[in-house]
Amino acid sequence: MRGMQVPSHVEYARATSIGHALSLLTSPEARPLAGGHSLIPMMKLRLAQPELVVDITGLRELAYITLGKGAEGGDELRIGALTTHAALLGDDLVDEMFPILTDAERVIADPIVRNWGTVGGSLCQADPSEDLSAAFSAARATAVIATASGSRTVPVRDFHLGPYQTVIEPGELLTEIRVPVRDGTGSAYEKVERRAGDWSIAAVGAVLTIEDNAVMTAGIGLTAVGAPHFAATEAEDHLTGRPATAESFAAAAELAAAHCRPVADQRGPEDYKRALVVELAQRALARAAARAGGER
Repeated sequence: MRGMQVPSHVEYARATSIGHALSLLTSPEARPLAGGHSLIPMMKLRLAQPELVVDITGLRELAYITLGKGAEGGDELRIGALTTHAALLGDDLVDEMFPILTDAERVIADPIVRNWGTVGGSLCQADPSEDLSAAFSAARATAVIATASGSRTVPVRDFHLGPYQTVIEPGELLTEIRVPVRDGTGSAYEKVERRAGDWSIAAVGAVLTIEDNAVMTAGIGLTAVGAPHFAATEAEDHLTGRPATAESFAAAAELAAAHCRPVADQRGPEDYKRALVVELAQRALARAAARAGGER
């Protein structure tokens, strides 16, 4: 039928354990299926044509949100890769420690997608306009990847190699995201979209640790504007050690806009997207600073 979207032929297998999934994913032409809201539409458009789809939705041991200890003894928020967007949005621990994630989840798609789509699936899709990639980049999260010989960890800022490309190799599977917890930290996410639930025109996430009104650590994540690794590193470097003031935030926002690489498309011209980065960065930084000071 004209206009019909039909995937090409594909084999299907349902994984019964993480080890089973890894054995099925050894082929470069195999793809894991979690929530399916990223992979299936691309298959219908034949932008993705895997030979084998490995259904991992039954691996409920990968759906959790908990607090644990990091390698250096500090606390870290641990999020299983099969945690749904809805679960992340509704979790009180997440909202208390990293409201940036709650902010981001509120503007991701719609309730149907949030009920099925997963955190790990979003990161692995590596869409340049994806919201959680920017939020986790700002928070300097770490991805845990299961391999046949054990596991390896990769900073989220090194996880994406480019649009729709990650460091995941054949025979590997993203299992967890870890976010370091620091005292005196506040975070926020600001997004502009054409309509509710749409991909970002531009979005900015900020994570600030503040002591005596000085910025001790700064994380700034950008999405949909061509920022390498979803991060505004020049703006972060400029802000670190400076007073947590509107003037400092404005200067950092200008740097973030100057060093990203937006592309003109149906969502707007380049100069419009840069202007959005300036405004959204200032808003996100101000909200993050207020939250670091105890404001809810």
